[in-house]
This record gives sequence, structure tokens and C-alpha cells, in this order.
Amino acid sequence: MLTIGEFARLTHLSVRTLRRYHDAGLLEPARVDPASGYRYYTVEQIPTAQVIHRLRELDVPLADVRRILDSPDPQARGRLVAEHLRRLEAELDRTRAAVASLRRLLDPAPAALDVELRRVPATEVAAVAAEVALTDVLSWYAGAVAELDAAVPEPTGPPGGLYDDALFTAGRGHVVVHRPTAEPVRAGRVRPMTLPAVELAVATHVGAHDDIDVTYGELGTWVVGQTLAVAGPVRETYLVGPRDTPDPAAWRTEIGWPVFRVG
Repeated sequence: MLTIGEFARLTHLSVRTLRRYHDAGLLEPARVDPASGYRYYTVEQIPTAQVIHRLRELDVPLADVRRILDSPDPQARGRLVAEHLRRLEAELDRTRAAVASLRRLLDPAPAALDVELRRVPATEVAAVAAEVALTDVLSWYAGAVAELDAAVPEPTGPPGGLYDDALFTAGRGHVVVHRPTAEPVRAGRVRPMTLPAVELAVATHVGAHDDIDVTYGELGTWVVGQTLAVAGPVRETYLVGPRDTPDPAAWRTEIGWPVFRVG
């Protein structure tokens, strides 16, 4: 039997932490002296203590740690750990996006945004459209693009999207993902659509979408400064993206705001 101090040295866990694990029901001592209250452990408990420690280093909630330890099925334990790792990865992605935006926003000498006013003619496309929640846009987009790729093997231009104001203001709105095509296409959710002619204020976002919100803000500032008003859903055109290269630095996304002059 090992005293709590000896067990602490062997596992690199503090006595205080071991007491907390005991109180939480995660790692109960092999024996507690009824007179002194001293805790004693066995060497067989060392791997369990180390597993708990590693899970807690990954910020796995105590309730989930208990479920992992209590599960007799290795596959079930693996699924629980994988589920938490996916949550960590999502949190890391959000952190990276916030850092990228802050770096641009706090730059004392930001590069001037190049904006072009462009007249775009009516365009025939194959499209997938739906009412989508803002939190679901990325997963919905991935599914829609996969359908377009299958239905339009030879598109006449890069993919694009139209995003209703309500998507940003209310958290849910109409979204259209499309690919230009010479022939009308109907397959699954894919339908032919004519994008109306429009005048756009266009800026190109360079790189990953982590800080695309900053480019949106800069383009909006330019639009206001030119006494222009937004007249319709924002258009994005994915000139170069993950489908073209795994290097985010090479990605290019055009943001086009339909505009008209005020006064």
C-alpha cells in the first residue's frame, strides 16, 4: 500500500489533486484508515490516475471523465475522447479566427482595400438554395457544393454564393450556392437559376476566412464613403479555395455588394 504522498510522487499529481479526485468519485483510495482518515493507494491505481490527469489536461469535464472510466467498452471510451477532441478543435478554430481578425484590426498601418465597381450581366447557373441558420452555413455549404460538383462536371466559372441580409441580422436567412453552367441542370436539390444583372462593389479577400469579417467591414466602410447603398444579398465568388489548393495563403474570395448611388 502507498501513502497519498508516495502515490503523489509516483503519479506527479499533488496531494490536493488526489483528494479532489477522491471527493469527486473519480479515484477512490484502495483504503482509508477509519481512525486517522489517511488515504492509501495501490500501484495498480497508477495508470488510472495518469489517465484522469491527461483527460483533465485536455479540459474534459469531470462528468465525462467518470463516463470514460466507467465504460468497459474500449470503443465507447474512444468515441467519448474523440467527441471531446472535436470540441477542442472547434474551439481552437474559433480562437485562430479571433486572433487573425484582431491582428488586422490592431495593425497601426493597415493596407488600403482595393475596391472595384463592376457591372455584372445576368448569369445562368446551377444552384442549391435554402433557408439556413448562420451556425449551420459551413456544413450546409459543404453538402450543397458536393451536389453541384456531381451535377455540373464542366462548369463555366468558379463557384459562388448569395447571402441574404437576414442571415447576418437575424441569424437565419436565404442562401444560394451556385456554379455557372452552359446548360440547365436539375438533379437532387440542384436547379437552374438566373442571377439578375447587378452593379457590385467588389473587394478580394486574400487568405483563409478566419478574418473575412474584417474585409467585410472595410468594404462596407468604402461603400458608405462613396455614398452608395446596399441593394440586395451579398455575393461571394470563390476564385481560389480549399478545393483548388490546401494552402490557405493562396485562397482568394471576391466579396460583391450590390449597390446603387444615394441622391
